[in-house]
Amino acid sequence: MATAANWLEGARLRTLPAAVAPVILGSGAASGLGAFSAQRALLAAIVALALQVGVNYANDYSDGIRGTDDNRTGPPRLTGGGLTAAKNVKLAAFACFGIAALAGLVLVALSGQWWLLVVGVACVIAAWYYTGGTNPYGYRGLGEVFVFIFFGLVATAGTTFTQALTVPWHVWVAACGIGLIACAILMVNNIRDIPTDSVSGKRTLAVRLGERGARVAFAAMLLGAILLALLTALHTPWALIAVVLAPAVWVIVRPVLAGERGRPLIAVLRNTGFFELAYAVLLAIAYAI
Repeated sequence: MATAANWLEGARLRTLPAAVAPVILGSGAASGLGAFSAQRALLAAIVALALQVGVNYANDYSDGIRGTDDNRTGPPRLTGGGLTAAKNVKLAAFACFGIAALAGLVLVALSGQWWLLVVGVACVIAAWYYTGGTNPYGYRGLGEVFVFIFFGLVATAGTTFTQALTVPWHVWVAACGIGLIACAILMVNNIRDIPTDSVSGKRTLAVRLGERGARVAFAAMLLGAILLALLTALHTPWALIAVVLAPAVWVIVRPVLAGERGRPLIAVLRNTGFFELAYAVLLAIAYAI
């Protein structure tokens, strides 16, 4: 029987900065526009966190029933490791999606922008079919596209829009930076799993690019985020404070470019999450000043 610790591990806490960061940045941008709402920011955070945990449980369930996680590196998965029945993990995933939907409905009602319900439905559908269904797009190398759109553009710009009812160009630029870092989190996770994913038929972008190409892509994503912060500085020079993170890029990518495999990449995954959080906080401060 799965313990509470097993369920927490299944939630993959290391990935949660990818959910919180865009809300922080989007709320900072709303503050700069004179429209910050703590209530709406909290609701956006609940939506993002519930979706992220839901995706993680859905991934655990779908990969587990396919046998993709049978020989993975890292802690055993709930489904693949036989810690609990697959149906329980599936139920947990949909419970999280339900929480996200409920919080999202309240957020839409407060903003008065009912067309955002379509965006919310798209988020849930995309979250499930990442590894769920008969033809999951995560198995065809499109996972990073989903992450960039929904945990970059939609999460950041959506947070700003539900508070300010507008999204200036510079917020879209900053959202692209967040999206690239979120993609980097997924990329390093998939670099670690290249050996097992190749055998199981999971053709992630990392598998398609090959080990060397995937490692270079990971570095390019983080560097691209720094460059986008520089572009954001055209709106507010305070955005240049994000450049202090440039040395951290080298610290994070060095073991990846050096060819580290297996467990050492788990630390890189964690550090990339912290990098995204720091990036969001610094740009949010830049907007709010």
